[in-house]
Parts: sequence; C-alpha cells; structure tokens
Amino acid sequence: MKTTALITGASSGIGRELARIHAEKGGDVIIVARRQEKLEALKTELEEKFDVKVFAVAKDLSKLGSARELYNEVSKLNIKVDYLINNAGFGLRGKFHELSWERQQQMINLNMVALTELMYLFLPEMIKRNSGSILNTSSTASFIPGPLQAIYFATKSYVTFLSNAVAEELSDTNVTVTNLMPGATETEFAKTSGMDETGIFEKTVTARSVAEDGYNAMLKGKLDVVSGLTFGQNLMMKAIPFTPKKILLKQIRQMQEIN
Repeated sequence: MKTTALITGASSGIGRELARIHAEKGGDVIIVARRQEKLEALKTELEEKFDVKVFAVAKDLSKLGSARELYNEVSKLNIKVDYLINNAGFGLRGKFHELSWERQQQMINLNMVALTELMYLFLPEMIKRNSGSILNTSSTASFIPGPLQAIYFATKSYVTFLSNAVAEELSDTNVTVTNLMPGATETEFAKTSGMDETGIFEKTVTARSVAEDGYNAMLKGKLDVVSGLTFGQNLMMKAIPFTPKKILLKQIRQMQEIN
C-alpha cells in the first residue's frame, strides 16, 4: 500500500535523502523547507524518476505559528500522513551571550517548538488509525552539554527526551516514534553553524547513509538509532558516563574551537 511521508528540512542534506529514499520505495512525499526553488527542483527529480506525487510546501518553520499553518495546508489537501519526519534544524557556534538572540530564538523555535507542535497535531490522526510513524532528527549532541553550541545541544537533548517519552506513551498502539542521532554528516549544517573548521567535522559520513539508518529504524519502530560515528567518536561516547563533567565540558569545548 502506498504511503505518504511529510519531511521537513527537505531541501538539502539528510532531509533530501530521506525524501529520495521514500520516493524510491514508491511513496508519495510532502517536502517542506524555506527555499522554494530547491523544493521545486527536488519535486521534479522525484516525480520524473519514481512516478510518485510530490507536494512542495515552502515554509519557514522557525516562525511561531508556521507548524499550524503547515498542518492546515496539508489538511486542505486531504492527504493522510503515514510518516512524519521532523528533520529541519540548525545550529550556531559561539558563546551563548555573544550570539544573536534573534537567531538563537529562531533555533529554539525550529529545533524544538515546530517539531513538538507538528507531533502534537499529527499524532491524534495516527492514533485514531492505529498506524503511523514519526522520525525525529536529533543528534549525538543530545548526550552531553555543548560549550560553544549551548542552545543547539540543549535543543537536541529536548528532542531525544521528548521522542523517547512519547514513544513509551504510545507503546500500547501501533504508532511509533524513532529518534535519529547523527554524528558529523556531510550537509550544509557545518557551514551554516560555523562548525566546518572544527575538529568535529574533520571526518564526516554521507547524508545518504544517515538517512538510510534513520528511515530503516523508523520502519522497524526502533526507539533510538545512532548513525555516522567514527571509531574514535564511538569510544568517546562510551566513555561519557565515566568522565568527570568538568573534564568532559572542556573536551567538548576544545573540539568545537576553530583549528
């Protein structure tokens, strides 16, 4: 049976690859992002290659109220959303008190508020049908505090905890919530966040590989999936519970300083 996925942050990176993966499997897609021209290009590509329906919705989800607008627009199209994929998000590098408050507030709105509201709006329909899946893109940053990306790390911790809590609340249904936690990935994130010259992004994995891990985990109803960590990063993640917090904070800060 054909399914429809709504994917935010679909104009590039992991979101674009998630849209491609779903279309490859014959599913229709609602792609959402700020940049209309990139959405239209992706819509043309997917419709021509895979003979699926693609609905492109240009929407800046960092603006309060935009999630409700998106939900209303999808409702008017009378489309059943089988998979809600909250992938949109961005980060900023710098000291909390020195970064623009306006941009940090936009990050909170996008990374947390829009994601939460979309879950809240689409979940009742999934529960009523007793079917559906949600995939939220969090980050391995959600495990730890992040000096020089204080709000970004905090927003991703929120996404992880919210995803896991709601997943348990839904455990007596056939509706699932999966939390995707990528490491450093080849996307526009590094450049837009100012992280492209730091040690964290010296080694990256492809957006495609992360998207495949997340999509497959969503289909299986998994709670969490970590993707894209190097051997060294894996060792570091395993050492987190045993590392004194002051030392850990200093290590994270050093990793996020410009080389």
